[in-house]
Amino acid sequence: MMVIDERMSFDIQVLLREARGGDEAALGKLFERYVSYLTILARVQIGRRIQGKVDAGDIVQETFLEAHRQIGQFRGNSEGELLSWLRRILAGQLALVLRRYVSTKGRDVRIERELAAQLDQSSQALDGGLVASYSTPSQHAARREQAVLLAEALDKLPADYREVIIQRHLEGLPFAQVAERMGRSEDAVQKLWVRALASLRRSLGGES
Repeated sequence: MMVIDERMSFDIQVLLREARGGDEAALGKLFERYVSYLTILARVQIGRRIQGKVDAGDIVQETFLEAHRQIGQFRGNSEGELLSWLRRILAGQLALVLRRYVSTKGRDVRIERELAAQLDQSSQALDGGLVASYSTPSQHAARREQAVLLAEALDKLPADYREVIIQRHLEGLPFAQVAERMGRSEDAVQKLWVRALASLRRSLGGES
């Protein structure tokens, strides 16, 4: 069973206060907790728009660099507020990358808003689509965002398990298209998906 420290919510508030005060170590610890979460969200947008042309991890690193520059402007105190702020910054970084690949000039606020909305939708899908039925009392006590917990669990799965869940549930692709992308038969992908969900359930403390 996944065990979450009940002090986590308080720790986040402490780290936020210290990070806003200029503590670089606190800021680093804070960002480290959201690498998996932001990488998965970025991965979904890359898969939908410019598959294979850019690494999600690079975009997340640029997001953290921009968040580092703006941390003094952040006024939230909860994990949810922090995630919303980070998603907005991620949307801006994704928009910059898209401009390079679709040959547009100048900042397009409309695209940034569209990306921000889609990132919010992906986060909600993580929060309510896969995690809700697997949450445990210790997770609720910690009051951590469930989307973050799921992203961490997904990151620990074998690559093919993680890939089939992301493509099927977050990108919303039909099994036939997932099979084409993964170079497998549709039947093989469906069986892989069942095993992947069972593995995810076990990692989150549910029954197999």
